Amino acid sequence: MTIKLLDTVVLDKDIPEHNLKKGDLGAVVELYEPDGLEVEFVLGSGKTKALLTLKTSDVRSMSETDILSVRSENAA
Repeated sequence: MTIKLLDTVVLDKDIPEHNLKKGDLGAVVELYEPDGLEVEFVLGSGKTKALLTLKTSDVRSMSETDILSVRSENAA
């Protein structure tokens, strides 16, 4: 999987300490060798929800068949 700077990625696991769920979308803002990336997750207001250093195995590229949805920051 080749992920590039500024790609939109899909979280592949829950991260409960940041109230992030598998399927949430983030933007790649930095790449680290060999398999790290900094991903920013934002709210609809544009406010940063979380800025996390993840491994490429924690996310996946968006697929043409993905269906986008919205959930509240406070959703369980």
